[in-house]
Amino acid sequence: MVKILKMHKISVGELRSQYAQGRRNFSGISIEKVDLFEANLEGIILENSQLNQAYMPYANLSYANLKNSEITKAELGDIRLYQVNLSSANLKGTNLSRANLRYANLQGANLSNVNLQGADLYNANLTDANLRYADLNGANLEQAKLNNTELSGCNLFRSKMADLSEAKCDHTTIGPEGY
Repeated sequence: MVKILKMHKISVGELRSQYAQGRRNFSGISIEKVDLFEANLEGIILENSQLNQAYMPYANLSYANLKNSEITKAELGDIRLYQVNLSSANLKGTNLSRANLRYANLQGANLSNVNLQGADLYNANLTDANLRYADLNGANLEQAKLNNTELSGCNLFRSKMADLSEAKCDHTTIGPEGY
């Protein structure tokens, strides 16, 4: 049986105002095509939420909980997502170039067709994540957990410290050395 979650729509003004007043739990909201450029939403809880096509470059969502959220085709370049929970989240087609994803939980996340160029994924958990056709050119993968991570068609050229021994690579995967 599929559980249908009712999304609560909220405006960016309401979100910012309620966050400033101390509210942190915004689980189950729908706030699509939102402009949160440079927003500081550290520790926010957006579990089971929809933020598709969000514009959030340079925002700070460190320590946030975005588990099971849908954040597709979003602009998140240079965002701070330190120690964020994005497990089972759908980020398909999102730009996360130069994002700080150090210690992030990305277990089971859909990161297919995601731009992660220059992203810092130090000690990130990408176990069972889907990174098909993702671009990790120049990304830091030092101590990243890539157990059972799908990397078909993925570009890992010039990525740093990637341990691909437990990852799923095939002939379409471009390794750190360019082949």
